[in-house]
Amino acid sequence: MKRITVKGSLLATTLLIASGATAQDAELIIESWRNDDLAIWQDKIIPAFEAQHPDIKVKFTPSAPAEYNAVLNSKLDAGSAGDIITCRPFDASLALYEAGHLADLSDLDGMTNFSDVAKAGWSTDDGSATYCVPMASVIHGFIYNKEAFDELGLDVPETEKDFFAVLEAFKEDGSYIPMAMGTNDQWEAATMGYNNIGPNYWKGEDGRSALLSGDQKLTDEAWIAPFRQLAKWGDYLGDGFEAQTYPDSQNIFTLGRAAIYPAGSWEISGFNSQALFDMGAFKPPVQNAGDTCYISDHTDIGIGMNTATDNPEAAKTFLNWVASSEFSTIFANALPGFFPLSNADVELQDPLAQEFISWRDTCQSTIRSTYQILSRGTPNLENETWNASVAVIKGDETPEEAGQRLQDGLSSWYAPQQ
Repeated sequence: MKRITVKGSLLATTLLIASGATAQDAELIIESWRNDDLAIWQDKIIPAFEAQHPDIKVKFTPSAPAEYNAVLNSKLDAGSAGDIITCRPFDASLALYEAGHLADLSDLDGMTNFSDVAKAGWSTDDGSATYCVPMASVIHGFIYNKEAFDELGLDVPETEKDFFAVLEAFKEDGSYIPMAMGTNDQWEAATMGYNNIGPNYWKGEDGRSALLSGDQKLTDEAWIAPFRQLAKWGDYLGDGFEAQTYPDSQNIFTLGRAAIYPAGSWEISGFNSQALFDMGAFKPPVQNAGDTCYISDHTDIGIGMNTATDNPEAAKTFLNWVASSEFSTIFANALPGFFPLSNADVELQDPLAQEFISWRDTCQSTIRSTYQILSRGTPNLENETWNASVAVIKGDETPEEAGQRLQDGLSSWYAPQQ
């Protein structure tokens, strides 16, 4: 970090008295794991901010993603970390706040632009403090090959019955693998499987909150039902899906060999550059026509202030700008598939990204069921859900057995479930 530079001690004193150390001639250093975004920050985001705030200079200094947590903690302990800290959701950032490294931003003006769900990834368990401005989420659903659908004269499925009718049509035709997903890497089965379709069964935030409070259990029908749907997926994933890796699935879809891809919106940029066919997206089908739809609109990236910054006013000025519609528009269009979490109106240029974000208008948003609090103990519910989702898809475990195993693990350490 660099201190505010003001020529002349008298002027410095005057400024401090008059404005409480305003953000003049300040330099802000941003810590981040998003090294792939360096050019976007340098060429688009920072110039837009500095055009409005010429006295505040910003530098984006990312670390390698896998090394970020360790590097950041070392810098914080040494007192050499930047002024602005990019925040991963939930426990990693909560630990930084509890250690006194992240400032409480609850009173930041821009925080009024975010819902409680948006702030959940960077708030204390009781919601009394929020320590990072929510920057972006990723939305789950299904990306599909429009040309494949047109060839078979199929419509986008709205209900679960429609969904399986489409899968069956592709299976019978044989020209395309109905759906590209493997189970080798495990996490996809839970992230793009269970937590993609699950919110329609457990009713989004209502069910997730009930699980946290202990009012619902993982053996309840709302939590078993998604496993019942996953148990049917194996018939449509193609030969050898058990050994198929995440990159394998991406390639199978973008090469035009599969009709549907259970997706996270982060795939959009890569798929746009690789697929030679028109793509569309559809939200997780509801059980019955007319049902309220729920989507996993998962908090992914936030940004906060290092409590040790020498430039707190400049940092708050920047964070308020991050909460604005201007930043949201720049960021969302530079990184299609990473969606603003603010209530500000944002116009997206990418049609696939626009399709994903449009679901917010008709569906209720929630976050992944295992990410807040429930994966702090041993066994880790998130990792166990990976394994259970795979086991159900492969037929190694019944939906009921999977739910009971997850419940037994959670209740072994989490008091509200005991």
